[in-house]
Amino acid sequence: MKKILLVEDDPNLGILLQDYLQLKGKFDVVLCKDGDEGLREFTKQDYDLLILDVMMPKKDGFTLGKEIRKMNATVPIIFATAKGMIEDKTQAFNLGGDDYITKPFRIEELLLRINALLKRVGSNEKKEEERQTNFQIGKYNFDFTLQTISIGSVQQKLSTKEAELLRLLCLRKNEVLTREEALLNIWHDDNYFNGRSMDVFLSKIRKYLKDDPSVEIINVHGKGYKLLVN
Repeated sequence: MKKILLVEDDPNLGILLQDYLQLKGKFDVVLCKDGDEGLREFTKQDYDLLILDVMMPKKDGFTLGKEIRKMNATVPIIFATAKGMIEDKTQAFNLGGDDYITKPFRIEELLLRINALLKRVGSNEKKEEERQTNFQIGKYNFDFTLQTISIGSVQQKLSTKEAELLRLLCLRKNEVLTREEALLNIWHDDNYFNGRSMDVFLSKIRKYLKDDPSVEIINVHGKGYKLLVN
């Protein structure tokens, strides 16, 4: 579930937006009432998107956005304000804002803008992943394009499915790769037989990586697998 930080000093509007985005957008929304509280909350956990009201007490939205950009250059920011002046829009984008919405706005429009922004960010991340074809796994070098694993002068050729599975594990290194994600990405179907086939490929990949004790592929019960590199 995507997590949104909403900083809005109008309590009625804040609660309305929070409820709507959680119900209709299926987002986890954390609501803060001013810029100081918003900054404290931002430092506590990771967020997928921020919605910052511009006109706020203690710390206005532009100041908050500027301080957040010093800590995180990529998290998407939408500025919301009652002022529709061109100078404000220019300032919003100059501060690294990704979008700008003028009050009063239709709540459905805000949801559309959020989804469009998250889709764009997700697409960029996916493109970045798609470009990566070379991976260092402990002492091993994995070349996805050539479908080879090398350690020293020893090279192991991989099948297409083995290479695709190892690449997914590398992209999620030290994180859980779910069975469903792997099966749908590689086999396009997460049925029982494909699952058994994937287990065979995993067993082979483990053997290929056995000469480096710092590398391990572990089963995460009920979830999937994790490539650990110590």
